[in-house]
Amino acid sequence: MKATQRLHELGQSLWLDNITRDLLTRGTLQRYIDELSITGLTSNPTIFDHAIKNSAAYDDAIRERLKAGQSAEALFFEIALQDITAAADLFRPIFDHTAGVDGWVSLEVSPTLAHDAASTVTQAKELAARAARPNLFIKIPGTPEGLPAIEEAIYAGIPINVTLLFSREHYLAAAQAYLRGIERRIAAGLDPNVGSVASLFVSRWDVAVAGKGPPSLANTLGIAIAERTYAAYRALLASPRWQRVFNAGARPQRLLFASTGTKDPKAPDILYVKSLAAPLTVNTMPESTLLAFAEHGELGPLIGAAGDSRVVLKAFARAGIDVDALAAKLQEEGAAAFVASWNDLMAVIASKSAALGRAA
Repeated sequence: MKATQRLHELGQSLWLDNITRDLLTRGTLQRYIDELSITGLTSNPTIFDHAIKNSAAYDDAIRERLKAGQSAEALFFEIALQDITAAADLFRPIFDHTAGVDGWVSLEVSPTLAHDAASTVTQAKELAARAARPNLFIKIPGTPEGLPAIEEAIYAGIPINVTLLFSREHYLAAAQAYLRGIERRIAAGLDPNVGSVASLFVSRWDVAVAGKGPPSLANTLGIAIAERTYAAYRALLASPRWQRVFNAGARPQRLLFASTGTKDPKAPDILYVKSLAAPLTVNTMPESTLLAFAEHGELGPLIGAAGDSRVVLKAFARAGIDVDALAAKLQEEGAAAFVASWNDLMAVIASKSAALGRAA
């Protein structure tokens, strides 16, 4: 039995953090579902930027839409929705079999809307309606400006993947926004069963503090942050407030571990997968990490109740690392990186459109 299947049977969902047209058309994604226990998929502007920039697989789709005179953004969402809905259809049997717990795909709103809650909600509703798939998450950043949009989108019944969370405090703020949306639905007599995940980014912590903490604790801060967040997650789900909404028909907003590809070439390539095993969670991993774990992965102990994490966090605090300030910085940098990828993506589409138009 592959390590991916063992991890799945433990109760953690394995999602692929990648999408390309070739993955879909060549049957690779279906093979990952069948053989590697992949039960969902996430995307973001950087993933689509790399996919469109480095492949001719999208040229026909771009060429077909040139005559409509669409903007680069409109053209992108046409292309992205084609890929995302095709992936959603592949995962639909899993979604149905698990009664909506698993089998999800994710599409992000434009990162240029990060500071505009009203426009974020409008675009989330539009994308969800255009996709017309029950197993689609719309990704909204869990930034201070994004929290009102998350609450409103949940209240509107749109499943949400809260992205760009970097700390326990970020997670708790996002979870509270989700809960407020659910409570409002209950008060309005609406179905409280609206899916959501809260995505905690892990490996970027270790990149940010590389060389700044005790050498013996290299590549441990991200895991410590994840352990502390997981403890808060389990405590929150057990709280009376959450139990009341569950009793009314809601379901847990699952914690998702994102950015779990190892960045340090000196560290094990399956570090963050092995170290973050926990039921009722999701691990969304890059394709290379998935394949490495399937080939030579092994399971570590389940995440504990933040025991070792306190030791690690105290050691980094003594080294002058302010994790709260760093979490805010990482979130700001993550949002800026997505905007940069988005702008690059728009430029790539515009450039390809111009070249294909001249060749027509």
